Amino acid sequence: MKIRDIEVYQVNLPYAGGVYKLSGGRTYTSFDATLVCIRTDTGLEGWGESTPFGPNYIAAHALGVRAGIEEMADMLIGRDPRQVDRINDIMDSTLLGHLHAKAAIDIACWDIFGKAVNLPVCELLGGSTGLSMPIIDSTYAGDPEDMRRRIDATRKQGYLGHSVKVGATPEEGGPALDAARIEASLADARPGEYFIVDCNGGLTVEHALRMLNLLPSGLDFVLEAPCATWREHMALRQKTSIPLIMDELATDEASVLQLIRDDAADGIGMKVSKQGGLTRARRQRDMCLAAGLTMSIQETAGSYVSFASLTHLGQTIPHRNLRCVLDLRDMYTPMTANLDIPVIDGRIRAPLTPGLGIEINRDVIGSPVAIYR
Repeated sequence: MKIRDIEVYQVNLPYAGGVYKLSGGRTYTSFDATLVCIRTDTGLEGWGESTPFGPNYIAAHALGVRAGIEEMADMLIGRDPRQVDRINDIMDSTLLGHLHAKAAIDIACWDIFGKAVNLPVCELLGGSTGLSMPIIDSTYAGDPEDMRRRIDATRKQGYLGHSVKVGATPEEGGPALDAARIEASLADARPGEYFIVDCNGGLTVEHALRMLNLLPSGLDFVLEAPCATWREHMALRQKTSIPLIMDELATDEASVLQLIRDDAADGIGMKVSKQGGLTRARRQRDMCLAAGLTMSIQETAGSYVSFASLTHLGQTIPHRNLRCVLDLRDMYTPMTANLDIPVIDGRIRAPLTPGLGIEINRDVIGSPVAIYR
């Protein structure tokens, strides 16, 4: 089996909630998705996606995804997509870094691999645990009582996890506003719920400590990605007993190794495209399991194709280590694919059909913006 051609699609994903607010005053109203279709000489095709969360989230942006794919495409034509590690070797020898661009290609190859052997991707990633996975929402930063209402709304939809965004600028209210956001978001917490307070690398150590010191005792949450640099993160690590989760600072095998070596965190927010695709995420998953870390499986942003890929990765993580899986479907309106993943009692399972288990809606994705043969 050989790669015959690679098609690239661009899809705009408007945020269903209007304006999504992150730390440091960053705001987003829509996201630029890149979908990839790889076709083989046997007639099989596979789909992948990479959707950065804007160019000021981490070192990735949508135009760079498509430029990276163009840079690598010629070297991938004629290769066997089922050899996922060799495909990644080729991409790495052709283009340094640019993991977001490589992710879309890698995911599409796994989709083909699963279809070729008539198995869902999770079985090829190590095997399904057979257990359902709790889903988590994503609550953007805002007025504390409004955040409380939005969390209550997702709670009523069945969500068991809640990712609460903080990171107020001094002009907005700084640490005091963030403390109020956390307190309001956890005010109605129920047994079995899991709360992530996600800073997206937007806090100084001083801001984080002031925020935490303003909170009443007994609030049960983990603090994700508090600071932008490793030094700041480790300084905070030494000064708080709150469990710390790494995200934006842990993007590849080298940074995950450093996390383990430095005992820098108690868990990791693993985003499939941020980690470079399913092949790299599989390696990093095993490193985290060996170190006893917990994982939440999420995405930077993305449509139904991205959602399918992260459910397959989450499905392979043992129950004691898996905290939650992000359900992207309520965040963006375009339905790029049909996907049979019902939410039952706040939990989901990866599709049982071969590959990713998706059927692309071509009317939604439109025509390719590039084709490589």
